[in-house]
Amino acid sequence: MNDASSGTGVITAAMICNWFEKSAEVIANNRAHLTELDAPIGDSDHGNNMDRGYKAILEKLPRGEDGGGDIGAIFKLVAMTLISKVGGASGPLYGTLFLEGGKPLSGKSELTAEELARFFDDAIAGVIKRGRAEVGMKTMLDALVPSGEAFKAALSKGNDITSALAAAANGAREGMEATIPMLAQRGRASYLGERSIGHQDPGATSWYLILQALADTVAEAS
Repeated sequence: MNDASSGTGVITAAMICNWFEKSAEVIANNRAHLTELDAPIGDSDHGNNMDRGYKAILEKLPRGEDGGGDIGAIFKLVAMTLISKVGGASGPLYGTLFLEGGKPLSGKSELTAEELARFFDDAIAGVIKRGRAEVGMKTMLDALVPSGEAFKAALSKGNDITSALAAAANGAREGMEATIPMLAQRGRASYLGERSIGHQDPGATSWYLILQALADTVAEAS
């Protein structure tokens, strides 16, 4: 595999910090859209909550060329910030995603494609356990799980980490769009019954936006 920055299939701690910076920008730019999606099936606050959480992340991210040098520590910082700053179910779920996904990465300054594949697996397992949900229930898992599957499928075909992340983002987008006809079975949206059908899940949408930001960050560094 080729290095995402110069030749070895590696994502550095600095690139992870760049990802969260880009994610903060994307979430801010889509705050109104996420709130609009949340209005008919939630509390109309997903955009504002995520924006508040990512702005707080920006204040805490390590500075410097090495991004602090510890990818696991970055993910833990992000997780704890989102848990403390993002209201509703999104804070605990996103916090769990980054906390569980980042646990095996403690002390690592570089992330291989295989380690990123494990990040997806661990993050998905954590969100499933925390949210007591599964694919098809109209939640962020409907974008998260397909993104992980697409990433691993691309790697198995010999794609480099940049191409595999592009495939993962596409998988997240397709999963996000697939939530529109679903009947919500978790969260506030589930109280609406059949009235939840026809609306795109905001949590699935925010994950797509965040993952697309990672794909763009790595592509720009290639």
